Amino acid sequence: MSEQTQSGPACDPEELRTLFLFEQLTDSQLAELCRDGRIETIEPGPVYAEGDPATCFYVLMDGAVVLSKLSGGEDLVVNRTSQRGVYAGAWQAYLGDRVPQTYQGSMRVTERSRFFVLDAECFASIVREWFPMALHLLEGLFFGNQNTKQIVEQRERLLALGSLSAGLTHELNNPAAAAVRATSALRNRVAHMRQKLAMIAGGTLDRGSMAHLVGLQNEAVELVAKAPKLTAMEASDREDELGEWFEDKGIGDGWDLAPTFVSAGLDVQWLDKVSATVDDPTMLEGAIRWLNYTVETELLMNEIADSTTRISTLVGAAKQYSQMDRAPYRTVDVRELLDSTLIMLGRKIGDDIRVVKDYDPAVPPIPAYAAELNQVWTNLIDNAVQAMGAKGTLTVRTSLDEDQVQIEICDTGSGVPQEIRSRIFEPFFTTKPVGEGTGLGLDISWRIVVNKHQGDLRVVSEPGDTRFIVRLPVNPAIEEAS
Repeated sequence: MSEQTQSGPACDPEELRTLFLFEQLTDSQLAELCRDGRIETIEPGPVYAEGDPATCFYVLMDGAVVLSKLSGGEDLVVNRTSQRGVYAGAWQAYLGDRVPQTYQGSMRVTERSRFFVLDAECFASIVREWFPMALHLLEGLFFGNQNTKQIVEQRERLLALGSLSAGLTHELNNPAAAAVRATSALRNRVAHMRQKLAMIAGGTLDRGSMAHLVGLQNEAVELVAKAPKLTAMEASDREDELGEWFEDKGIGDGWDLAPTFVSAGLDVQWLDKVSATVDDPTMLEGAIRWLNYTVETELLMNEIADSTTRISTLVGAAKQYSQMDRAPYRTVDVRELLDSTLIMLGRKIGDDIRVVKDYDPAVPPIPAYAAELNQVWTNLIDNAVQAMGAKGTLTVRTSLDEDQVQIEICDTGSGVPQEIRSRIFEPFFTTKPVGEGTGLGLDISWRIVVNKHQGDLRVVSEPGDTRFIVRLPVNPAIEEAS
């Protein structure tokens, strides 16, 4: 018994009868309660804290209590009362080991208060013995709500997975289709290049000129890799110069050839070297077209390389996001998890949202359930995108604060109103239209961060600047769940 708790006078069955909770009990039942329970006087201060082992069932006889529950990292007062007979504590004891036997909230007294107290095991035994029908009804209600919540949670996860799968399929389809198109075009260009090479080889060029022309071909390939990025105006001016050069040399459709040479970084001075190598006007056009096919082939191979690299990047991001073939609990770099989530949500984020990544290089790897943290990032980023109406700035920031890693998901949306800020982490609470949200995204995120990782999740918001802040311990005192 703590210093704030004192034994009171002996329990009086008739006084218990004055409490609404016990007024219908028989004399023998009241006597049994007094025999098994006790009267305690508690001085102002905390009585028990949320998450502590639930050892006692309390019934207020005189005084005043404040009941509170953690929400968004803050202790939210849910009831403040001096009504005799209000009860709190281990009221779930009758469910036994089917649920965690911990206090579901916190209680403190604001003045010297008197309680009737039953040990949890005794309270559970009395409920089972005296009220068997009520026990079945309560069990059905409790586990029915629990099953409903699990089903809705599973549906939300499946909906999120379906959305991510659709986005990933779309993202993979674009580079895959580009690679297929480029491969088909490449086959055509290679065939034409062989034909032009055969024509040139059967022409009037001597061996030295032919060798020099092949050298120019190799030079063109090297220049493609080094081609500068041009503005639309710069590219148009250079195409005009090359078009005039082709026209002066009598090369038909030269204006169609110019864009290819410009994209490869080839200019009039370089074409003059080709002209100096091939004197015959007829052979010059063949040589130019042969070089054009060479440049096109190189550009198409670059496109294929870019497309396949994009596919590989997406597959890697999907593997990182799902944590496929990896241990559930392991040391991870949160920046890699954030990057993979951003890639997976790329289509949902869209082109009208600017993504800013502000990563602190000092942030160390931490032990965590990586796949579940990715679910947290998904929920927070998805909410941020919706809050901005798909237009604004999304900032993802990491930093190190002593022994904790801090991750911020920030958006420039309208903000979270003050009147609902304390409720957004509650199960089934949502501000989305009917059918667009279950109200479990932030609840799931809260339980993953706070319950499973011993971290903290809170929101700081004003119009134009909303930040969901996740704090995770660098060295959590937890072990992998079995």
